[in-house]
Amino acid sequence: MGRQPSAKPTSFDIAYLAGVSQPTVSRALRGSKSVSAATRANIERIARELNYTVDKNASSLRSQRTHTLALLFFEDPNPDESMINPFFLSMLGSITRECARRGYDLLISFQQMHNDWHVTYQDSHRSDGIILLGYGDYQLYLTKLEHLVEMGTKFVRWGSVSEDGIGLTVGSDNVGAGEQAGTHLVEIGRRRIAFLGDASDHAPEFQDRYNGLCRAMRAAGLEPDPALQRDAVSSEDSGYAAARSLIESGQSFDAVFAASDLIAIGAMRALNEAGLRLPQDVAIVGFDDIPAASQTTPTLTTLMQDMKGAGTLLVDALLARIDDRPVEQRILPARLIRRQSTAV
Repeated sequence: MGRQPSAKPTSFDIAYLAGVSQPTVSRALRGSKSVSAATRANIERIARELNYTVDKNASSLRSQRTHTLALLFFEDPNPDESMINPFFLSMLGSITRECARRGYDLLISFQQMHNDWHVTYQDSHRSDGIILLGYGDYQLYLTKLEHLVEMGTKFVRWGSVSEDGIGLTVGSDNVGAGEQAGTHLVEIGRRRIAFLGDASDHAPEFQDRYNGLCRAMRAAGLEPDPALQRDAVSSEDSGYAAARSLIESGQSFDAVFAASDLIAIGAMRALNEAGLRLPQDVAIVGFDDIPAASQTTPTLTTLMQDMKGAGTLLVDALLARIDDRPVEQRILPARLIRRQSTAV
């Protein structure tokens, strides 16, 4: 039995006749580009035939601010099954505090890898804007970001700051941080420095860290050896596998700069299994200063990112976007934390 039309036509009646969802009708009647031209034209035709008029009061109510922001994590496989990179857990506290300070609630969830984030969180009025943490393969992620920009979604992300114009980004000075790591390793006498991490445009933050390392080495008169670079994603298992590959290659190396602490911790296990002493035979530097970095044996020298500053800037930048105020990309410095893994 078909749907009985209401005494006064509603958007649900239009949705039924058009064979689409009610949110699709709402977006079409607002002129949203997320609805195809053909579907929008069909919905508008049905609305005219039903003499449908928008309830201005309801529309005004729906357009009001929720005073809620959505924080969406990219799912990362981890031994503790949390599916959240521990670095981002460290950032969570600063974002939550800044939201509270600004009078906003924070909705926390995982990024659902489909094309309708704006429907789920902004167009459905669950939040006024979105903070994105993590991305996996950046080249695959680009299409998602481009879609969000096309739909006019208010969002900001943590990552590699570039001038590609794809959304607003807040991130660390990864090149400068990589340069700090390289300079430190050169200063303690290391000459054959390996890099563990995907140094390509699929992982732009890792690529920037590698470029910083290379810059520091060349400044010291050393030429980086491409044979000492091994791809790795940010997990202990990947770091272990990358270090094993490096060891089994027979290439000589006396230091490792890992693109994340998780990679470094996995690499340390592989180096220990191979009978290499840390830091006597191989010095190692990580990146992120997650809590586990101070608990390894030896404790891990690493680059610490500005978590408090990151939370403040991410929330400030998103609120500026929501208010249509001008806002620029922001880069935060990282600081080298010296520990036993590079002590001489």
